[in-house]
Amino acid sequence: MAFGPRYLHSTGQLHKGGRPNGVFIQLTGEDKEDMAIPGAGYGFSTLKAAQALGDLQALRDAGRRVVRVHLTGKQTQGVEQLMQVLQKMIKKK
Repeated sequence: MAFGPRYLHSTGQLHKGGRPNGVFIQLTGEDKEDMAIPGAGYGFSTLKAAQALGDLQALRDAGRRVVRVHLTGKQTQGVEQLMQVLQKMIKKK
């Protein structure tokens, strides 16, 4: 598992090259606070969101199976709920 933003920058060859047998889940979430980027006219939250969408599109363009899950509210609770759903899906197989 990798965490970003821009986790694909360092591992992109693995994700975009070779056999297309991976399944990718991109987790994103809202920041509690945004921090301005001096002189940019936008903050790090906007930058991270744009990078995540770019990574998602790069995986799709490479024909990879990918789903994006955007968490709102208490993110730790959202991750726990997602893990429960995934565990139930695995048990059914």
